[in-house]
Amino acid sequence: MIVRGSDIASTGAYPNRPSAKGSRSPRWSRAGAETVIRMSFSCIHSPTVRYKCFPRFSSLRLVHEMTRAIGIDPGTKSMDICAIEDGVVYYENPLDNLDLVNEPERIHDALQEALPADLITGPSGYGVEPTRIDEIPADSFEEWYYNYILLTTKADILKGIEAGIFGAILYKNMTDFSVWMRREQFPVTFIPGVIELPTVPYYRKLNKLDMGTADKLAVAVLGVHDQSNRFELPYKAVSFILVELGFGYNAVIGVDGGRIVDGIGGTNFPGIGYLTLSAVDAELVQLIGTWERKDTFEGGVVSITGEMDPDAFVSRRGEKNEIAFEAMLEGIEKAVAEMTVSVNEPKEILLSGRWTKMPGIADELITRLSEYAAVRPLGFLEGASRTKETAQGYAIVADGLAGGSFKELIAWMQIDKAKGTALEYIQHPKFKGVPERFVRFK
Repeated sequence: MIVRGSDIASTGAYPNRPSAKGSRSPRWSRAGAETVIRMSFSCIHSPTVRYKCFPRFSSLRLVHEMTRAIGIDPGTKSMDICAIEDGVVYYENPLDNLDLVNEPERIHDALQEALPADLITGPSGYGVEPTRIDEIPADSFEEWYYNYILLTTKADILKGIEAGIFGAILYKNMTDFSVWMRREQFPVTFIPGVIELPTVPYYRKLNKLDMGTADKLAVAVLGVHDQSNRFELPYKAVSFILVELGFGYNAVIGVDGGRIVDGIGGTNFPGIGYLTLSAVDAELVQLIGTWERKDTFEGGVVSITGEMDPDAFVSRRGEKNEIAFEAMLEGIEKAVAEMTVSVNEPKEILLSGRWTKMPGIADELITRLSEYAAVRPLGFLEGASRTKETAQGYAIVADGLAGGSFKELIAWMQIDKAKGTALEYIQHPKFKGVPERFVRFK
């Protein structure tokens, strides 16, 4: 360890922490100061430790030769952590949500294994403009997260948990995890969904909330990188329709000129998802009378067939399974056909997500969608093999926002220029009172 500068040297001993996998020796520096500290990451393992080591230098920033960034994807089936350095994956860990329900601290341990990092993109749900976690006061952060990231309230989620709704349990775990990161003062930023982007025309946003959540935006960012890299194209020449099929929700995202121009989110989709019923007939809402957050987690394939295991659903035959299969697959094709209005001549249709890895589903999608453009699986980042594409996309966004190797990509796609929240485009008179029930955004 080499320390220069009496102020820092006098701050005391350094904690003995285990080193992170793949860690490298950093430089600590403060703008305008000559003081430089060189030490092993065994000493500096998190922002919390940083401030404990140097209480009078909490404004110090970590400077690496290469940017380290972490993406956290809060999927329905698994929560994935993907960490990259100079654009290459050095750590990945997919954690099954069934395990996290009983042992939520496992995600804490996994994140700390991936540290240190210049920036972490936290689980961002429906998305907000790029927002640092410390911008939100600690005393209102939990409800803020429920309101703006998850578009719900804590009370609604607790009702869902009482009813045994798995999705509600996941939402609470996401919130608790984010509250923990806020308390630990990790360098976390929440990122936008499709609807907050300036590259999506305003008229396409009207009366929409879900045009693609933050994880769907993230995988579209990976798609732009992938097509540009594979075919040696400038970003402005990239064009594709992304089909992202998750365990709970599906989405189709349109990219033209290397920018996201439209999206059809999972709760606005023309066909059922595995868990969700997707788009809701307005007549259904008026007949039921009261629609709660837990209701969005039901009505899909699982509700029709009673089959929670995707492999069993694909392999088993029967009238209900065949009806659900056709409803889901035709809905995907309709969404792609609809997206060709916004992306007239896509170079490709890119397939991403858990369902697209299953032979029966993948083959059927290629058959149905080849009519619109060439179809292929989305490529992975260098070094990735275990994490979902969405987590890799989250890591790319973190890297770009931190000024790393993907900064030009993030700037081109105008992710950094996203504004507001998903709550700003509803024109129905009955919606006017909803934002008033939420805590202040900023």
